[in-house]
Amino acid sequence: MANMSIFDISGRAMAAQLVRLNTTASNLANANSVSTTKEGAFRALKPVFKTVSGGEGVATVQVSQVVSSNTDPTKRHDPGNPLADQNGDVWDAGVDQAGELVEMMETARQYQNNVQVLQTAKSLTLDTLRLEK
Repeated sequence: MANMSIFDISGRAMAAQLVRLNTTASNLANANSVSTTKEGAFRALKPVFKTVSGGEGVATVQVSQVVSSNTDPTKRHDPGNPLADQNGDVWDAGVDQAGELVEMMETARQYQNNVQVLQTAKSLTLDTLRLEK
């Protein structure tokens, strides 16, 4: 990918952070879900990033895939739950809610940093255009 501008670099980084934020929101939304089986229980989703080079010294990031985390669901005894198996057990989603909240805050900060980069680049470009008049 040749000739990436600062706008391309930050835009791609913002798009990747948006995917990260959406997966975190999905994880939090499913954090309290239960399943009858361990295999059927929700596992947190995590985006996998890869570097996209735009020439020497120029790079950005993009999401190559979204994968399920290795966090195992936990078995809980809840015989009153309609999803409980014959032993009265259900499987809680494999999601670390505190970790997901930290992930959400970090993602929001990184997204905001890229917004600031775009605002600064825009301001500098406009100032340069004003100098030419």
